Amino acid sequence: MATESFTPGKLGMETLHNSLTDPSIASMNLLNEIADKYPQAISMAAGRPYEEFFDVKLIHEYLDAFCDHLRRDRGMDDAGVTRTLFQYGTTKGVIGDLIARHLAEDEDIYIDPASVVVTVGFQEGIFLVLRALRASERDVLLAPAPTYVGLSGAALLAEMPVWPVRSTEHGIDIGHLLEQVKVAREQGLRVRGCYLTPNFANPTGVSLDLATRHRLLEIAESTGLLLLEDNAYGLFGAERLPALKALDRAGHVVYLGSFAKSGMPGARVGYVVADQPLTSNGSDAGEFADALSKLKGMLTVNTSPIAQAVIGGKLLLHDYSLARANAREAAVYRRNLGHTLDALTRRLGDCPGVSWNSPTGGFFITVTVPFAVDDALLEHAARDFGVLFTPMHHFYGGTDSAAGGINQLRLSISLLTPELIEEGVARLAALIGSRLTAPR
Repeated sequence: MATESFTPGKLGMETLHNSLTDPSIASMNLLNEIADKYPQAISMAAGRPYEEFFDVKLIHEYLDAFCDHLRRDRGMDDAGVTRTLFQYGTTKGVIGDLIARHLAEDEDIYIDPASVVVTVGFQEGIFLVLRALRASERDVLLAPAPTYVGLSGAALLAEMPVWPVRSTEHGIDIGHLLEQVKVAREQGLRVRGCYLTPNFANPTGVSLDLATRHRLLEIAESTGLLLLEDNAYGLFGAERLPALKALDRAGHVVYLGSFAKSGMPGARVGYVVADQPLTSNGSDAGEFADALSKLKGMLTVNTSPIAQAVIGGKLLLHDYSLARANAREAAVYRRNLGHTLDALTRRLGDCPGVSWNSPTGGFFITVTVPFAVDDALLEHAARDFGVLFTPMHHFYGGTDSAAGGINQLRLSISLLTPELIEEGVARLAALIGSRLTAPR
């Protein structure tokens, strides 16, 4: 009988979960490593919110507002307020009612607060959803290619295979979506859902038009497909189309929200709206949110009540509207987006084979070039030209030989000033110019 060899005090990577060696997981750390290695490089890579309006005093204002709410609206005494902040909270969270008010105010989404599960950021939310849906080896998820690396990573941890759906310049390819559903079912597989970012998607910046949104809901109705809607960037556009969840009348949309971009990234608060009815042996078994809550109870127990209080206070002080709360930030993002597109036109408009899309909101722009954009080029850009971007191949699975994106890069406009954008695009143009003129 063969015995497994081991070295005392050491663990072999081959004995750990296979997600740890998957390129998608490595993608999450690559940019941070290169940014740390070349701190003088201008980062047009990180999709972080604008920092100039951060103020520690706001944390105290938000906490005070939430505590006042607990006394005034929930009838708590001082002991109850203290207990709410300091003790373990309910697994579903302590601000579900405030989130429901926010969704009604900003998104025309009307739900029962009991359908909300407050999570530790979007990442816990998507993991819980995928873990609940992944019941057997027959189960698969659809997602547009390219797609957010956090979705790919969460799917790896949940052991949910992701089938890519082609994207066009207008978003997900509806024809290919239907084809993938058909092929999967012919192979005896169950398509448990399709992940989508209808508004200013990460990484492409593309939004779905209204007709496509209605068509997706029709497909969900006819096929039984569950749509997993990620709306992290919906507040930050010149035009705001209705969320899929706002249009959904048959319960086919699980809505994943995050306050990372619109509330405070350091709070690490997100949420899932999962109002789909559950049955067990023909009997009512609550809602999908209840199932997610059971999983969360064994994963993080609950989301920090103090962090929830900070977000809740921000909602209360702005009458539940994050659109109003983020008016300054939204103006900055629109300014930065326009400035970046203008700088690209001035610096690269005449370069053969170089093009980019023109999103109307969000954080991201996709640039296409006539040469390979791999991780070696990224390090060369940081070291020799002082600029960072994200190679698009990471959003196709994380390998330089991926099926798509090898001639593209993603620019993020959210964190920079106009002066840094101007200099960053100038450095990017110098890099691209050096590649275009290099001997072949």
